[in-house]
Amino acid sequence: MQVSIGGATGSLPALASAVVDKLPLAPKLSRASVNEQLIQPQPLHAVFRPQQQHGPLMTPPATNFALDLQRYGPGTGAQSPPTLTEAQQYCRRLAHRHYENFTVASRLLPRELRQHFCNVYAYCRWADDLADETGDATRSLELLEWWEAELGACYGGSIRHPVFVALEETIRQFDIPAQPFRDLLVAFRQDQRLVRYETVEDLLGYCRYSANPVGHLVLYLGRCFSSDRAELSDSVCTGLQLANFWQDVARDFDCGRVYLPQAECRRYGYTEVDLQQRRCNDAFRHMLGALVVDAEDRLRRGWPLIEQVSRELKLDISLFIEGGLTILKAIRAQGFDVWTSRPVVSRMAKLRIVASCWWGLYWRSLGRH
Repeated sequence: MQVSIGGATGSLPALASAVVDKLPLAPKLSRASVNEQLIQPQPLHAVFRPQQQHGPLMTPPATNFALDLQRYGPGTGAQSPPTLTEAQQYCRRLAHRHYENFTVASRLLPRELRQHFCNVYAYCRWADDLADETGDATRSLELLEWWEAELGACYGGSIRHPVFVALEETIRQFDIPAQPFRDLLVAFRQDQRLVRYETVEDLLGYCRYSANPVGHLVLYLGRCFSSDRAELSDSVCTGLQLANFWQDVARDFDCGRVYLPQAECRRYGYTEVDLQQRRCNDAFRHMLGALVVDAEDRLRRGWPLIEQVSRELKLDISLFIEGGLTILKAIRAQGFDVWTSRPVVSRMAKLRIVASCWWGLYWRSLGRH
């Protein structure tokens, strides 16, 4: 059977098989992609396989961020900006090189949206690397200030960097305001200053800048942004961010970050000694159980968004919600012991998610005819 949902057409088994390996489960949408999954966020790896070309923008995929920064960073503004075609190729190459969560999203998007998702991804990727790849918080903050100045220059009509040459076209076509781009930078700066959060509200404040702006950008690309839809999107994006935090408690701890709210630790009697010794005791299980329920509630509150967005986005949003719920279910299934092993989702479970979301949307679409 050939089905068409959200601009993607093909047999269900073939399409499901194509995306199952990269199904995004609870991605860290904007936090330094200290994860190998997100935002963050796309299916760009599978969609774009640019040919090896020569020229200043077409460096080999092995080129690292340090070389990109040397070529396009502060103090390099004297060189002529690339053409739009060159800039778009650069953004595709960047997405291909990192292929995190946007890879799944773009495979399921119509062709005319894929480049724009690459352009937005490239902006997030650069901000992410500026925050994480220098190894110096002070230097990272300086570079993030420069990146925000480049964003301002883009909106002011003075474009130099290849990412902004490509992004300007996206901004113009979809009438995207600067605020969601600026909000993401707030979170990246916060990452340089904070490694722990006192209360749940403090953590939600971080998600407001680290995760929610990505959802707003997706709504703009779907030409369906509104305050009501943004509120539902915030619920989904925050739920996904929290699910990723609870999945990666051990991994983040090893990186020097603790997202477990300190007030909740005290409330449940989970001490600093327990934390340092990575104990999964009753206090930890009860605390994480409550945090998992909260994340599940946020994801489920976002369900109405699926029926309110353009058809191009329906399947992606369904996959993100179901993916987040599935990883939270996996945390519960191992008794909330995320210290001993990181919760994972089997290939078969991923395939079931794709099939369930696809068929759910397909049958609902039949009911509307």
